This record gives sequence, structure tokens and C-alpha cells, in this order.
Amino acid sequence: METIAFRMVLNPGMRDEYERRHAQIWPELVDALHHAGVHDYSIFYDDATHHLFAVLTRTDDHTMDQLPHLDVMRKWWDYMADIMQTAADHTPLQQPLARVFALPVAQHNK
Repeated sequence: METIAFRMVLNPGMRDEYERRHAQIWPELVDALHHAGVHDYSIFYDDATHHLFAVLTRTDDHTMDQLPHLDVMRKWWDYMADIMQTAADHTPLQQPLARVFALPVAQHNK
């Protein structure tokens, strides 16, 4: 399993709409993400910068690179394009984030 993180940018004033749409995420999109090996996917919001911070865990044999070819993923991106920064094809603009710290696993004394 691998954990990755990336940043996106929400248009100002769109937080409530972003949350509303994600609260009603399409079951077929959830299935596609799970089938691609995505787990524990969370998105956080920074009010001061409008940045979205996403972190997810994916399996070693994930197929995330195939997600942009799925109709449901393209439709979701089209659906979200009016409230966040995207490329011309509505792919969300994402900035990968490098991990700079991870809490070590606790060592138990026996």
C-alpha cells in the first residue's frame, strides 16, 4: 500500500457546493475508485487559500492511471469543472505533494 497526496484549487465561495456534491458522490464513481485500488481517500480544505488537500492510500497494483479513460470519471470532472480549477478538458489541476514526514511505527517493549 502507498499513500499519496496532492493539492487542487477550489474557486472562491464554492466550498458548500463542493461538499454538497461530494456528499452525493455517485456510487458508480465510488466503485470505479475502489476497483482502481483507491482506499482511505480524504479531501481537506484550506479557507485562506481555497486549496484542497487530498490524501489517499492505493494498492501496489493500483490502476489509477486508467481512471481518466472511464466515462464516469470524465462525467464527474465535467460536473465539477465549474467550481474548481481545471485544464481545458476539465481534468482537475493537481499538484503532487511530497511526503516530508511520517510518524514512525510505535515499538512495544516486551
